[in-house]
Amino acid sequence: MIHTHASTTSAYCNQSRFCFCHFSPFCALQCIALRRQRVKMAEPDLYNILGVKKNANDSEIKKAYRKLAMEFHPDKNPEAGDHFKEISYAYEILSDKQKREVYDKYGLKGIQEGAHEHGGMGPDDIFSQIFGGGLFGMPGMGGMRGGRRRARGEDTVHPLKVSLEDLYNGKTSKLQIHKSVICKSCDGRGGTGQVQSCRGCRGCGRKVSFRQLGPGMTQQIQSICPDCSGEGEVMAEKDRCQVCRGKKITKESKVIEAHVDKGMRDGQKITLRGEGDQMPGIEPGDVIILLQTKPHDKFQRSGDDLVMTHTISITEALCGFVLVVKHLDGRELLVRQPAGEVIKPGK
Repeated sequence: MIHTHASTTSAYCNQSRFCFCHFSPFCALQCIALRRQRVKMAEPDLYNILGVKKNANDSEIKKAYRKLAMEFHPDKNPEAGDHFKEISYAYEILSDKQKREVYDKYGLKGIQEGAHEHGGMGPDDIFSQIFGGGLFGMPGMGGMRGGRRRARGEDTVHPLKVSLEDLYNGKTSKLQIHKSVICKSCDGRGGTGQVQSCRGCRGCGRKVSFRQLGPGMTQQIQSICPDCSGEGEVMAEKDRCQVCRGKKITKESKVIEAHVDKGMRDGQKITLRGEGDQMPGIEPGDVIILLQTKPHDKFQRSGDDLVMTHTISITEALCGFVLVVKHLDGRELLVRQPAGEVIKPGK
C-alpha cells in the first residue's frame, strides 16, 4: 500500500500492497496429636480452635481465622508456631466444603486417612491466600516466612532490536547474556563446613520491625537480614568456598541464539526454557527475548501490510508516473500510474 502526496495536494495510490502473510498438613496433624499426648485431652475440636460454632458459615470461619492468624503468626509471635499451625490446619479443613463434610462425619481420623488423597496447603500458603502475602492484608507488608524457597526462579527479559527486514525474512540473532549459575567448585553448597541457622533472623532470611501508623493501624516492615544476606543460614568464613565465597552461585556469560521467524511482530516474545538464573533447590526460570522493531526509513507496518508514503509533484499527479520500490527481500517492484488517470486527494 503506497500513500503518495503531491507538493500542493494529497494523492493516494492503492495499486500496490506489500504483505507479511508468509508448608504440610501432616505437620499440623502431628502437632495436634503431640499436644493431645502432653495434656491427655480428647480429640481437639477444629471449631473450638477457631472459636466458631459448628453451624458457622464460610464468612464467620474466615473472619475468625483472620483474627487468630494475625495474633499468632510466627513473624509477630515467634513462640506461637505450633498454635499457628493448628489454626491454619483447622481453617484449611473447615473452609473446604468436602473436607468439612468428612470431618463432621468421621473426625480427624477421617481427614488423616484421606489426607494423601486431598493434598493440602501449608500454614504459610493458607495465610498468604487470605492476606495476599501481607500480615495485615497490605502489599509489601510480608507475612510469609522468608526461609521458604520458591519452586521456580524468575524469568529474565532481554530486549532485541530487529528491523522490518528481519521480521519479513526471518533471522537468527546471537545475544550475550550474564546470569547466575550454581558454583561448580562446591556444587552449590557454599563450602565444606556445617551450615547453621542464622541467629540474626532465626533462619527466615528477613528481619521484621513494626511501625505504628495510627490508632489501630500497625505496619510490618521486612528487610533482608544483613547477617546472612537473606539466606537464613550461615557458615564459618574459613569453611566457605573460595570461588563463590559461600554464595553458592557464580556469574557466567553465555551466548544464546534467538530465532526470529518470518512474520513475527513488534512486542512478540521468544522464550528460551530454563536459561534463567540458577539457584540451589530452585528450577531456573526462562530467558524471554522481547522483540522491538526499529524504525524503517521507507516502510511502516500495519498488521500484515507494509505502508509506504511517497511525495509526488502536481505534474505526476495529473500526468502519471513510474516508481520503482525496493522490497524488504531485495526485489524491485514497479508501481505505474498511467497518464490520464488523475490521482485525487483522499483516494
